Amino acid sequence: MPAPQASRASKAPQSQKSPSSSSAAPAAPPTVKPTDFASDQDVRWCPGCGDYAILNQMRKVLAAMGARREKTVFVSGIGCSSRFPYYMNTYGFHSIHGRAPAVATGVKLANPELDVWIVTGDGDGLSIGGNHLLHFLRRNVGAKVLLFNNRIYGLTKGQYSPTSEEGKKTKSSPMGSLELPLTPLSFALSAEASFAARAVDVDRNLGDVLQQAAEHRGSAFVEIYQDCNVFNHKAFDYATDKNARLENVLYLEHGKPLIFGAESEKGIRLNGARKPEVVSLKDGYKEDDLLFHDQTDESLAFLLSRLSHEQGFPEPMGVFYRMADDCYEQLLEKEIEQAITTRGRGDLQSLFSEANTYEIR
Repeated sequence: MPAPQASRASKAPQSQKSPSSSSAAPAAPPTVKPTDFASDQDVRWCPGCGDYAILNQMRKVLAAMGARREKTVFVSGIGCSSRFPYYMNTYGFHSIHGRAPAVATGVKLANPELDVWIVTGDGDGLSIGGNHLLHFLRRNVGAKVLLFNNRIYGLTKGQYSPTSEEGKKTKSSPMGSLELPLTPLSFALSAEASFAARAVDVDRNLGDVLQQAAEHRGSAFVEIYQDCNVFNHKAFDYATDKNARLENVLYLEHGKPLIFGAESEKGIRLNGARKPEVVSLKDGYKEDDLLFHDQTDESLAFLLSRLSHEQGFPEPMGVFYRMADDCYEQLLEKEIEQAITTRGRGDLQSLFSEANTYEIR
């Protein structure tokens, strides 16, 4: 397995030396371009859909990291976002509704050297697939989850989803949804995710977040705010509009104070026991009075995941939490090796024939 947090550039194919040129310097790996990751399939999302921006960023990040197409796999469930594997010139599975984490786990266990990505949506991943996603994250399988959150069911034409806001009027909730929305990052952190992050489809930090997720050792969960311009257009205008974004988005930097605003004049501090509040640096508050981001603090990450635009807070973007831990596939491999050492290699035919057997005549 690669070293923790290693770049995929280290996985570039090694040049083969001929017997007559053993002292020659190895050839440099070929340059990888974003277009190398574009398949020959026509991209069939609605014009203006935020999925296009995510697709383009993903191709750019993989190219910049020198990823190998033959060692990259995209697994999806069902939904608009789940067409993603068709548009990547890599291996891929368009799997079953909500079961992408299960399929991806199988792929990673069968070949731990593969770079596995899961593409899902707020409906696919958090409704029918909620249980699969929960257990995938707690196991720390070494694959990455991209959850496209548009707060609506897009493929099935506009019903409310697990992340739709309370009171949302849709075809399936004509008088307004009665349910509180699920917060994907809070869900992921509660499920013991070892990496949790958030970005916006058209924002500047998406590529950086994707790269950090790719380099993380273990399961990485990335929520991406994605505009569905047909059934839930402008749901995230507060985080994308150039005139509003600086007042409504807080970009997280490890070790830096939580500062935002058009003039970087606002910050977040704790008023009492874990009760956050927005303050102005123009009112006499200093940077040392503010909360400082710590990517290793799980409690702080959960607190940040609860901040919302609807409650008057800026919404954090970037890496909320990361923790280095053993991956599930590594632990399983050690367990198998230990079993072989202590009990020897098994024999399938002997297993079938041992103990009580029945003969049908």
